[in-house]
Amino acid sequence: MPEDIKSTLTYTQFLKEDLMIFRVSPNDGVMPEYESGQFLTIGLPIVSENYKIVRRAYSIASHPENRKYFEFVVRWVRKPLPGRVTTQLFYASEGEQVYLTRPTGNALTINQRLPDGSKDERRIVCIGGGTGIAPFVSFARHLHAVGDKREIVVLHGSSYVDELSYKGLFTELETESTDRGKDKWNFTYRASISRPEEWFNRSWKGQTGRVESFLRSSNGEMSPLEKLVGEKITKENTIFYICGWQGTIDGVMNYMSPKGFVTMHEKRKDGSFEVKYESYG
Repeated sequence: MPEDIKSTLTYTQFLKEDLMIFRVSPNDGVMPEYESGQFLTIGLPIVSENYKIVRRAYSIASHPENRKYFEFVVRWVRKPLPGRVTTQLFYASEGEQVYLTRPTGNALTINQRLPDGSKDERRIVCIGGGTGIAPFVSFARHLHAVGDKREIVVLHGSSYVDELSYKGLFTELETESTDRGKDKWNFTYRASISRPEEWFNRSWKGQTGRVESFLRSSNGEMSPLEKLVGEKITKENTIFYICGWQGTIDGVMNYMSPKGFVTMHEKRKDGSFEVKYESYG
């Protein structure tokens, strides 16, 4: 059992009744080192189970240059049965104690080198479904902080407009890209709403359908993503990072596999690949 890092819930922001952003800070003020794209396990004492500590893994939305807190975006699991940890989180108050493990995982860490050792300068396309956007919030913040010059495209899919949890941040980063020039900071953000017919989404004028619809093309035309970046997406110019339900992963690969894209899990003999992903269901 890894050693727990005693920490405190320092910030909560309810986006809607079942969606929340929160921050946790180690009690000793020492932030473990980590990489964007990693996750850690949060443990909470469950009141209804005699304060037994129950743990669940969550992707980190904050970036490594932030040495004050970890940030997460979490949905309250209520069906088919209430989630033990998420239920406790949604009833918790700022100042309560939680327990963290050290960050881990390499399924979504940012690729820096190609198999031949040269720098990976391919366009980065991040595709997040729902709370699967979390690691790509970390990506954007980190790449901005270090002055990375690669082109970065973040695509977020949700059912409702109020579930676009980081729309404000991403829009600011894209505005900065326009103002400064893409030679200095090259960032684009787009979202897709899967239930445009519902009254709550009546004002939405952007992409509709599941987030992987950005990859759909017909009659030999360019896909919405290709129109956005201004060229055909190829194995040589783009690497994909995906986080969400397994259906999101499968949906993206249904479009990309016929084009020869392979995942890190199925990388070629020379070590090459064009897709990294992490599924949470």
